[in-house]
Formats: sequence, C-alpha cells, structure tokens
Amino acid sequence: QLKVLVGVFTTPDRYESRSFLRLVYGAQSPTGAIIDVRFIMCRMADAEHKITVGLEIMNYGDMIILDCRENMNDGKTYTYFSSLPRLFESNSTNPPYHYVVKADDDVYIRLQPLVESLQFVAREDAYYGCNATQRGVEYMIGSLYAVSWDITEWLSISHIPNFSGPQDILFATWLRDGHVGKNRYDIEDKLYDIQVAGTHFAH
Repeated sequence: QLKVLVGVFTTPDRYESRSFLRLVYGAQSPTGAIIDVRFIMCRMADAEHKITVGLEIMNYGDMIILDCRENMNDGKTYTYFSSLPRLFESNSTNPPYHYVVKADDDVYIRLQPLVESLQFVAREDAYYGCNATQRGVEYMIGSLYAVSWDITEWLSISHIPNFSGPQDILFATWLRDGHVGKNRYDIEDKLYDIQVAGTHFAH
C-alpha cells in the first residue's frame, strides 16, 4: 500500500493554522494509501513556545521538531528532508514512506486526489510539484512538492554546498547537481491559488 508523509512547515506562533488543518485533514478518509500528516518546525528558544508546543505534542503527537534554528530560507528544508532517514527506520526494500511531501501551512491538500495522482509517479528518483523557472533553474514551487524516499536518503549523505536562499530553487539545484530527481511530474493544472489579483499562480 502506498505510504506518504506530508510535512507541513509551520512556526510555533501559528497554532490557529495547525488547529484548522488538523480538522480538515482529520475529516478526510483517503483510500489506497496511508498518509501521515506531520507539522514541521525547528527547535524553540522562546520559553512560552516550548510550553505551548509541548502541550500540542502531548495532545496530538503529530509534530516533528528539527535540530535547526527556525527559518524559512536558511536550511530548514534541507534539515527536514535529510533528517528523515535517521528519524524513521528504513531499508531499500521496505521504506517507511514511498513519497515525502513538503507543504506550507497555508496550503490545503485534498488527500484522495493526491493519492490518485501519485499512483502514476515513479517510486524512485521522483520529483513532483508545480513546475516554474527562475534564475535559469527549473524547480517545483515551495508551497507544495514531493520526492520519492530514495532522494531523502541521498540528501542525508550528500555534501550540500549552500543552504541559504530561496529554498524551493535551491532544492532543485541540489537535485540537478546531484543528478537525481530525473523523473519529474508537473501538476500545475491541479494547484489553485486564492483568487487575488496579481498572484502568479492564480488560475
């Protein structure tokens, strides 16, 4: 059965967003896959956040705290993907997840269509999302993209030279320079932005 980890990037102060997403994801019952939704943040310095997030962990058990300083474009994405093989037991014949999703906490994923879409995606060397081009780099936009599990294993042992900068573009350069993620899947027609005049990805 298909196994998918959805990592929702968030920060300690965005409790209301997490509460809303817990409700809407809890109301979905996708078939054909096991989907685990986890909220991703870095370690906390603020004492109040340590208490409130600690209570969330006790109540819901759906959070992963990374060993990094909270940031958006200074290594959080790399730390997330590269830490997963150490957080979950893995072997080549039975990975804990077939695909790992990175999503933002202002994104709502319809899980059943996600499952149906991933049925046609390669189980190895896969890079999935909404394709864009910037600075001469083809990349998947950072609000939602996914890779196959083997890419997380590659990242965990790779020597990435640069962590700082727009993380979705950097992520694509890591894959390009490492000659991985060659099975690319563009789902631009399946992503919809809020109808705000001037937003680049509004349909």
